[in-house]
Amino acid sequence: MTTETAQRDFASATRSENVLQRLTAIRAPRKLRALEFVLLLAVIAIGIGAIVIVDLTVKETLSTALLIPGAAYIAILFGLHLVVRRITPDADPLIMPLAAILNILGIVMIYRIEISGEVRDLPGAAARQILWSIIAMVATGALVWLLKNHRTLLRYTYIFGLVGVLLLVLPLVPGIGHAAGGAQQWIRIGSFSFQPVELAKIALAIFFASYLVRNRDALSLVGRKIGPVRLPRARDLGPLLIVWLIAMGILIFQRELGTSVLVFGLFLAVLYVATGRIGWVLIGLSLFLVGGFIAAQTFSYVGARFNNWLHPFRDPQGASYQLVQGFFGMANGGITGTGLGAGYPQITPLSYSDYIFPSVAEELGLVGAFMILTTYLILVARGMRISFAVQDDFGKLLALALAFTITLQVFVIVGGVTGIIPLTGLTTPFLAAGGSSLLSNWLIVGLLLLMSNAIRNRPKLVIRA
Repeated sequence: MTTETAQRDFASATRSENVLQRLTAIRAPRKLRALEFVLLLAVIAIGIGAIVIVDLTVKETLSTALLIPGAAYIAILFGLHLVVRRITPDADPLIMPLAAILNILGIVMIYRIEISGEVRDLPGAAARQILWSIIAMVATGALVWLLKNHRTLLRYTYIFGLVGVLLLVLPLVPGIGHAAGGAQQWIRIGSFSFQPVELAKIALAIFFASYLVRNRDALSLVGRKIGPVRLPRARDLGPLLIVWLIAMGILIFQRELGTSVLVFGLFLAVLYVATGRIGWVLIGLSLFLVGGFIAAQTFSYVGARFNNWLHPFRDPQGASYQLVQGFFGMANGGITGTGLGAGYPQITPLSYSDYIFPSVAEELGLVGAFMILTTYLILVARGMRISFAVQDDFGKLLALALAFTITLQVFVIVGGVTGIIPLTGLTTPFLAAGGSSLLSNWLIVGLLLLMSNAIRNRPKLVIRA
């Protein structure tokens, strides 16, 4: 074989490989979005089937109450799919179906409790939940369409920090601040009410990630080493102390343990990943435990939370009534559950919001509860996978912060209703009734979609199916 022939063969093989790579690059996004579309169809089918079962079990007839809202929900969900297909064709195909199945199961359970007729002020709750879901998905589509690149957020580090703090203190403003369930964490303007902390957690996640990207060298490399632990310098403790003071302020003035745990836990997680120093975690946990102990000894509402947790059956008809009813409901469900519509979740106070997980566990049993937790686990795992795979440091920290936000919420609320930890007022992501939570968690989905798209969609990268 001559040199010219070898060169021609090599050039031909190279052209063929380039063509194959381009074709693969075209097909891969189509396969991803086709998988997402099929999964969304399955999710919708599950939701419709569940609503039919609830109607036939509780009413013994089919109802058209959710027909129009449900059709609008389906249309908007597939509209969001089209936006993702257009703007982020390489995005993770599992994230949106996972969020949608949790959202739809929450709607089904709220509808089931609503038609029981035994909960006051609940008529129309399922339709309102669908409306808020539609608003949340429209906002997510707008976020994906307008932002396009998550790195843009890095330019506004301190703006997001300021916005996060303002959202946290907004419920304390006279005139619009509103207390519910003993916690001062709502704002109310006319008939409209909202939990600013739900959006604050996203703003703070962006701030923590961008701040630590800029300052992690000073936080991770400088300090005195005592044994295997390197302790930070006193002047580097400033950010940790400020966030700790904010968390303690939430606990004291807003009377909300869950939000305090969420804010401080999120900061510690991102700080540890950014610096790799266990010393930060030890100092942070020590500060929070000391602050929590002092608060439990000083403020009666904090001490009551711990007493109800430690001795739930001491006052089962009074202070621990909700917690005990949740226990009984989950016990009634057993392994396989009573079946949709056949249990008594409406007996538990706030069974459609704070206690929606025990409601699901009663009617779907341990198997159903395990499936719900597995769905959360897969969703968080996809977020962690994005954190490992994305190329820029800001994206790594932000994806981890958002995934950890969902993790911490699920752990705190499920741990609270099952008696593992003291009960707090956090909502179960996507499941529980509440527009604030739906909006914030769907926005988290949008940010994860953007970052997962950036993993594949980068220059000089061969995209393989």
